[in-house]
Amino acid sequence: MTLEQGTLLNGRYRIVDILGQGGMGSVYRALDENLGVEVAVKENLFTTDEYSRQFRLEAVILASLRHQNLPRVTDHFVMEGYGQYLVMDYIEGEDLRQRMERMDTIPEEDAILIGAAVCDALAYLHSRRPPVLHRDIKPGNIKITPDGRVYLVDFGLAKLIQGSQTTTTGARAMTPGYSPPEQYGTARTDPRSDIYSLGATLYAALTGHIPEDGLARVMDNIELTPIRKHNPKISRRLAAVIEKAMEAYPDDRYQTAEEFRRGLLNSSSKTQRFTDLDLNISVPPPPEDEEAQAPKKSNISPSTPAKAVLDVVTSMTTRMRRRARRNATLGIWGGAILLLLAILLLWNTNPGLLWRIFPAIPNPTPDFNLVLQTTPTPDIPLVPPVQETPTPTFTPSPAPTDTPLPSPTATPLGGGTGQLAFVSSRTGYPQVYIINADGSGLRQITNEQEGACQPDWSPDGKRLVYVSPCRQKQDYYQGSSLYIIDANGENRTPLPTSLGGDFEPAWSPDGKRIAFTSLRDGYMEIYMINLETGQVTRLTRAQSTPTGLYARMAAWNPIGFQIAYVLKRAGTTQIWITTDGDVYLPKPNDQIAQTGSNTNDFLPVWTRDGQYIIFSQTNFEGTAPAWLMNIRYEDRKTKQAVRLPIEPLPIVDVSISPDGFWMAFESWPDSTNHDIYISTLTGANRVRLTTDPGFDFDPVWRPTKTE
Repeated sequence: MTLEQGTLLNGRYRIVDILGQGGMGSVYRALDENLGVEVAVKENLFTTDEYSRQFRLEAVILASLRHQNLPRVTDHFVMEGYGQYLVMDYIEGEDLRQRMERMDTIPEEDAILIGAAVCDALAYLHSRRPPVLHRDIKPGNIKITPDGRVYLVDFGLAKLIQGSQTTTTGARAMTPGYSPPEQYGTARTDPRSDIYSLGATLYAALTGHIPEDGLARVMDNIELTPIRKHNPKISRRLAAVIEKAMEAYPDDRYQTAEEFRRGLLNSSSKTQRFTDLDLNISVPPPPEDEEAQAPKKSNISPSTPAKAVLDVVTSMTTRMRRRARRNATLGIWGGAILLLLAILLLWNTNPGLLWRIFPAIPNPTPDFNLVLQTTPTPDIPLVPPVQETPTPTFTPSPAPTDTPLPSPTATPLGGGTGQLAFVSSRTGYPQVYIINADGSGLRQITNEQEGACQPDWSPDGKRLVYVSPCRQKQDYYQGSSLYIIDANGENRTPLPTSLGGDFEPAWSPDGKRIAFTSLRDGYMEIYMINLETGQVTRLTRAQSTPTGLYARMAAWNPIGFQIAYVLKRAGTTQIWITTDGDVYLPKPNDQIAQTGSNTNDFLPVWTRDGQYIIFSQTNFEGTAPAWLMNIRYEDRKTKQAVRLPIEPLPIVDVSISPDGFWMAFESWPDSTNHDIYISTLTGANRVRLTTDPGFDFDPVWRPTKTE
């Protein structure tokens, strides 16, 4: 709950207004009534033991920091029934994002000096024992005060590095365009990750364009657009420095913040002299009324004279200071002459207007308070399904009571509090199991006499749909039916079925429908059942074309109602999608990827943001280990998928974690033992989750409450 204006916290801090708001709480501007100064109060409403521990650790980290470019932490307290609070310096002024919005792009010298100042702060953080990473550098987290100081703010995602281990405070942020590839998921980050994010921030400040996302550059082989293509006025030397900081692989970047700082300062003849000097961001106090007389810097707001970021550097030489004073003097005399001429002209033409104008001259002071911007999720309208096959009335079981779901956090290394369902034949016929993503808490959910497999979670994570009979993993399941069961193994409910067999279920994002493959017409087609009415609709027409053989393996787009599926035609299996997001009407669909006549594509899955489709591929004979392919949905017209360089093989049946950064999959790199593995989407940090000699397959990640 957001605190009201005027609320008194801890008997000391009076809330003035709200500066920003996020998923874990808000940031407020407040008055410290004991000292009579303004402070920033950061709130954490997640009060579980783990979050409390992380928040306290954040306070300890920040309280130990003393640097001219970092805010100080002055207090930390807990209010029962509310949350935890962190008190720090209130940094007045605008952030770099606001300055970019106001100016479109930042002048080159300003960007160099802002970057050098932030590098100075990063060098300090990274040199602590243990080192501290910021992990969320972006324009909104760099503030510029009215007197020209530069501050690196918002340490809610800071991390301590202790040997080969890391201690995280708060959830890891992923800001598309600004986060390095290794920061997606929980792959190991280090000081070079902060260097990438600062480089991306300067890229955006100089070009007005957010750079291509780091993960997309690695996964989809997307090239970074050169800075000078966006802004040809930027020098080649500065562009090369920033682009080196943004290399996709850490070993190719600057290895320290000090190296990056020297590269920035050496990129311009005007800043080279500062290479070996200590940057003191504080500007010397100006002479009285100098602020009103100083010449305005190019592209700096008229309402903030003498606040150009170039003035941030105080280590100016005597020659530069003299030049500034000379320019100021010339500006004063030139302005006075022009003002006198204007007064004489108005006096001669309309003296009444002159009298009215001068009292009305405004002196606006811009509001530089940070405002957190969020993008609302659009509502996706449902299209009523078309009834095709009448079925008996179906009454689904009531929503079960279940154990609390995991807290909505990023998935830690090895899965942390996340859970997966999977299938194992360890006790004979396959059965569905649930296991924590760190390998603990294994429990059996089904006990079907003839086996169960192919589980899929309801969007709320409370129920599973599965297939039985399932005597072994095979191409299709003759005579099988679909069942729904609670996550605790109770309330088993059969779904309406028919002769032939129903299998490969996929629960829709709204939880009201299940798509599945069926042999009810003698060959495999994709159907959908409405769980509220029991009505069944046929979605594909593979057999309606001369070359069509079957359609199967439906995968819902998690942010809509479009389906990717496998279509066998012309002798190979291919990945197709329903057009226009309309899965309810039988109409022509599109092939999303053309991978050749000597390969088979199968088992598609969407990434959590709906931007990519990942699928497995093997050679036509099926003798080669299966590898992963990837195609961006926006690139579907090119039909050119990219192979992901993930080893060892094979990798099949991928399931994406709720936070979108990890994947679970089935693999058998020793050619014998099929087990469940977890890794990041780039294949890093691979963890073998199961080790039983039985056949383990069909992993699917349990959703969280936030989905």
